[in-house]
Amino acid sequence: MNISYNWLKEYLDFDLQPEEVAAALTSIGLETGSVEEVQTIKGGLEGLVVGEVLTCEMHPNSDHLHVTTVNVGTGEPLQIVCGAPNVAAGQKVIVAVNGTKLYDGDQEFTIKRSKLRGVESNGMICAEDEIGVGTDHAGIIVLPSDTPVGLPAKEYYNIKSDYVLEVDITPNRVDATSHFGVARDLAAYLKQHGQPAELKRPSVEVFHIEDETPAIEVVVENTEACLRYSGVTIKGVTVKESPEWLQNRLRTIGLRPINNVVDVTNYILHGMGQPLHSFDAGKINGGKVIVKAAHEGDKFVTLDGVERTLTNRDLMICNAEKPMCIAGVFGGLESGVTEATTDVFLESATFHPTWIRKTARRFGLNTDASFRYERGLDPNVTIYILKYAALLIQEVAGGTITGAVQDIYPKVFEPYKVNLTYEKINSLTGKVIPTETVKSIVESLEMKITNETAEGLSLEVPVYRIDVQRDVDVIEDILRIYGYNNIEFSEHVKSNLSYQTPTDHSYKMENLISEQLCGYGFNEILNNSLTRSAYYDALTTYPASHCIMLMNPLSADLNCLRQTLLFGGLESIEHNMKRKKGNIHFYEFGNCYDFNAENKKEGEALSPYSEEYHLGIWVCGNRVENNWAHPNEKTSVYELKAYVENILVRLGISLKKVIFGNLTNDIYDAGLSLTTPSGKVLGTLGIVSHKICKAMDIDTEVYYAELRWTALMKETKKNKVTYTDLSKFPGVKRDLALLIDKSVQFAEIQKVAFESERKLLKEVTLFDVYEGKNLPEGKKSYAVSFFLEDETKTLNDKQIDAIMKKIQTNLEQKIGAQLR
Repeated sequence: MNISYNWLKEYLDFDLQPEEVAAALTSIGLETGSVEEVQTIKGGLEGLVVGEVLTCEMHPNSDHLHVTTVNVGTGEPLQIVCGAPNVAAGQKVIVAVNGTKLYDGDQEFTIKRSKLRGVESNGMICAEDEIGVGTDHAGIIVLPSDTPVGLPAKEYYNIKSDYVLEVDITPNRVDATSHFGVARDLAAYLKQHGQPAELKRPSVEVFHIEDETPAIEVVVENTEACLRYSGVTIKGVTVKESPEWLQNRLRTIGLRPINNVVDVTNYILHGMGQPLHSFDAGKINGGKVIVKAAHEGDKFVTLDGVERTLTNRDLMICNAEKPMCIAGVFGGLESGVTEATTDVFLESATFHPTWIRKTARRFGLNTDASFRYERGLDPNVTIYILKYAALLIQEVAGGTITGAVQDIYPKVFEPYKVNLTYEKINSLTGKVIPTETVKSIVESLEMKITNETAEGLSLEVPVYRIDVQRDVDVIEDILRIYGYNNIEFSEHVKSNLSYQTPTDHSYKMENLISEQLCGYGFNEILNNSLTRSAYYDALTTYPASHCIMLMNPLSADLNCLRQTLLFGGLESIEHNMKRKKGNIHFYEFGNCYDFNAENKKEGEALSPYSEEYHLGIWVCGNRVENNWAHPNEKTSVYELKAYVENILVRLGISLKKVIFGNLTNDIYDAGLSLTTPSGKVLGTLGIVSHKICKAMDIDTEVYYAELRWTALMKETKKNKVTYTDLSKFPGVKRDLALLIDKSVQFAEIQKVAFESERKLLKEVTLFDVYEGKNLPEGKKSYAVSFFLEDETKTLNDKQIDAIMKKIQTNLEQKIGAQLR
């Protein structure tokens, strides 16, 4: 927000330089990014002086140029060639002497000695538009005859330099979104630094109704959205350009002057922080202003000429027949003040922040008014601001204040009551702040002390401080005015023992696995948690009914929270493939969200919703490519499975305690589920459905694993790090060639084997797979190795044969395996 240094001084007398003001504001929480010197007219009219035309003759070589001699008060008159038709001897004019810089928009040019049609010219006699004081180019500027020769033009036009401070306002400080609000904070700062300054609030004592004739009437139908509505009618105004002082104020902070009535509303918005709206009273049909919600589907054309479709949650300012304005957001095309306006109805109101915010977001509008309304304003100032605005409009546009002031205020907002103890102040700030200092600060912030005890204060906080409703908020305000730099560091460090929380452990493990995957050649990606709900249409694994939809999405592509990391990764793969980067190894950590209506519980609004942290891994393309020592090799689902197993091992989860089961769903063409013996799902992996890949415009197989990180972290809690000596006794390896159904997976063989012998069987390894000739239809051959070991003695053949016989029998009975 731009703050004018000179404008600030209208509300507060102080001697600080602009840079000192910036430092002071930053120290009290109004961070000031830059201080820039500005002038109401570019260049500040430097080099321009008042001159007197002594002689004026026709140019010998031109029928429209004149050769003049001009006294500029520096001794020898200047010969200047001038093309203006109205130049004449005896005139007082504005002269740009040699070396003066003039501006045409962003272009700069310098006045130099030159020859025009063979006659030397030393300067330029200026028109209004050439120096930026007006738009007329019909002729040169002719000044009153008593204007002193040699007077600098900047003094004649009262051009003053100003400084603009760029103040960053935090969302909670709506009270500081104006020059008066900033001045109020600066006054508190100055008082605490021994430079008391009186805050000057513009007086409205002279306001009075000049004509009792009934004027515009106000009716508020929606009191939920309209907290207070005040208005007054001013008849007989003359709408024209604003006076120079008002235009300069607005230009300094980057606003374009429009007309005197509208400029007053903008001046008060940025000066006092209260939005206003001016209506052409002649266009208020029925002589009545009605504040009500729109009807669903109504059409309304705003000031920018755009037709917008309204909802029943949009508050409108209407006349007896139709809407005129979107309340607190944007005016209508037909009801605004123009040069033809003679009667004005002035609005000063307070609207519910939520209504304004949602309407502004719905239409993609962000105006100076909505910026303030959606943060919450003080309803108690609307009448004061209304009177102040009416007086200013009378000053710059004339007119008569007509009819009674309209004021609808259904529920009066009272100051916030806060009890503050000195003990809590000292505890939170880490310093004992004198009680007198505390009282001085709260009073300088316009907080009223209603009761005082030895233990603390009872306060009434002004309604405009919507961010100060608790004792800790008051303490924060006390501290920022007292000065954070005044809180000294103790020479002693006070600390306590800390312990590792589950969050700390999860973060540590996440970094560990990230390093491991990066070591394998993976790249980490980070996708938006918002995604397209259309991805989940027709899915059963992640049904569309489980999507958490946004009420006001930015677009259809970002209208719900993701249920899985899959689609974000596929978007990244598609993006890379279109740029000829097809060998993909991606991973991502992120939250996934789910809505399950079956989990809904009475009185628990969040019970159907869940959030879980996941790890997604994507692999596709070639694992090895263009390597002289190794032929090209494609990635495979087995490579992905190895990565997953290595992650589990690195986390300390024994693979013996993870069950890999067959998985067939609409996400994978072929897949595995990872579960614990108790049935808890740890994740899934497999070949992404061809249908999904095709929909994402991906023409190669993608292998994907999604691990439930939260569940994995719970499993790691059960782990105990132990060690054992290497066995002194030799292990034994036995192999079986098994003929099994094609549907049987190695994980099932592994499971049966470990169930058959839990103590001595250490490893089960698949070392050969054969499918082809000489095998029965629907069969395949697995060559499986079994490693047995006893840490206490050497195994004998009888023990080994008994174990292998038991394993073989169980394989035959449970999965229909046959020995080849």
